[in-house]
Amino acid sequence: MVLSVARIEIYTSPICGYCHRAKQLLQRKGTVFEEIDVFADGVGRQQMTARAGGRQTVPQIFIDGRHIGGCDELYELDSQGELDPLLARA
Repeated sequence: MVLSVARIEIYTSPICGYCHRAKQLLQRKGTVFEEIDVFADGVGRQQMTARAGGRQTVPQIFIDGRHIGGCDELYELDSQGELDPLLARA
């Protein structure tokens, strides 16, 4: 388990299965993250889309301001052993 010191932001929707999977992985890693629900928040969705280079799907995940992508990219980083260092960096 990683004790997260990184700032993690995840844009989500309550009806999104990929959002739930991404949050589960982050919780298993022992992280604390800021969840931004964009389901009925047009301004939040616009902010997410701008930050994510035009991507409009959820989740969109940022670690220390770096755009990670969505659930698949998060799990790929984990399978390659690259997620833990991102979560633990100061």
